Amino acid sequence: MRDLQNIKQRFGIIGNYEGLNRAIDIAVQVAPTDLSVLVSGESGTGKEVFPQVIHNYSIRKHGSYIAVNCGAIPEGTIDSELFGHEKGAFTGATDSRKGYFEVANGGTIFLDEVAELPLSTQVRLLRVLETGEFIRVGSSRVQKTDVRVIAASNIDVSKAIENNRFREDLFYRLNTVPIKIPSLRDRGDDILLLFRKFSVDFAEKYRMPPITLDNEAKNILLNYSWPGNVRQLKNITEQISIIEKDRVIKSTTLKNYIPDFGSVKLPALIKKEEDKSFSSEREILYKILFDMKSDMNDLKKLVYDLIRHGEIDVPVNESSPAIIKDLFRDNKREKIIPDIQEGRSSDFLSRQERDDIQDTEEIVEESLSLAEKEVEMIRKALDKYGGKRKLAAHELGISERTLYRKIKEYGIEK
Repeated sequence: MRDLQNIKQRFGIIGNYEGLNRAIDIAVQVAPTDLSVLVSGESGTGKEVFPQVIHNYSIRKHGSYIAVNCGAIPEGTIDSELFGHEKGAFTGATDSRKGYFEVANGGTIFLDEVAELPLSTQVRLLRVLETGEFIRVGSSRVQKTDVRVIAASNIDVSKAIENNRFREDLFYRLNTVPIKIPSLRDRGDDILLLFRKFSVDFAEKYRMPPITLDNEAKNILLNYSWPGNVRQLKNITEQISIIEKDRVIKSTTLKNYIPDFGSVKLPALIKKEEDKSFSSEREILYKILFDMKSDMNDLKKLVYDLIRHGEIDVPVNESSPAIIKDLFRDNKREKIIPDIQEGRSSDFLSRQERDDIQDTEEIVEESLSLAEKEVEMIRKALDKYGGKRKLAAHELGISERTLYRKIKEYGIEK
């Protein structure tokens, strides 16, 4: 028990929740080995602390410790960052450069947001984990490295595997020892301990008395869902410490800093990371095409009604345009206008000609290319924001990394 408290004090871990203590215990037990570890938990739970615990209690503690946020590195440069590159390997590579796996030889690498790695990089990483070998970008020489890998992810990796965004073999290689970090909403009284710790820290930082909570305010903290976990609690504590003059915080004051507190929480679909995948973009394009088809049908019915009531004089015979023939044929088939069968439109086409004519909607669908529409949408978004990919990606509803990949894939000139 004393060792557990010492670890908490050394690494600034606050709380006595059983699930938290269990995670610390696993980290300490696995530290002396070289097994790969996968730390999982929601964003803001403090996953980055546990790789430090493992490294400092391992035989590699005197070696390098490098933390890499895989989601913050562009897809085009991630291989170079991790494995290094040779001079001239790509535009801008004026010198050779060591990657993190080469620099951290004999130490530990923490790969945060590992599920954000491109599939091609995942293959390279799997090779390092299995053989300790890697190749610099632009080189053909195999190099060796002795690095312990600890990974973390705030999304369900098994879901990413189902959506073909993460390699199953890499998952099993990383997940040799899993460590689950509990969310703040599950930690009970730890919430009050963390609030008090943050309050004292900010009081020292800004040279002011620490804030405290009345009983009702404490109940609010304990009953809130904390979607942002410890990070959100820390930010709220800092805001209140700076803004409020009264050092005793009441429930009415606290509610002003907690978003949507007290509102009814109905079941809702949660937007997953995979919603930004290409399949979702394709579904958007399909929806546009179906809407166009529906609009075309409505327009055809409207024009037919105008012709039928004599508001538009359009002759219907064998020399009529195909769209007019389709118009009368479709309405006859749907039995919208019964008197077609009596007039000129019922028999003006031979059976062979009727078989040869295709629906207008089908012609539209066959002539539209999803790739062309996607390129057109990307160009419009880039033009709208003057080539700024971050703003264009937000407009399109995709990540900047995905936009970068598609610009490169389609050869879009910026």
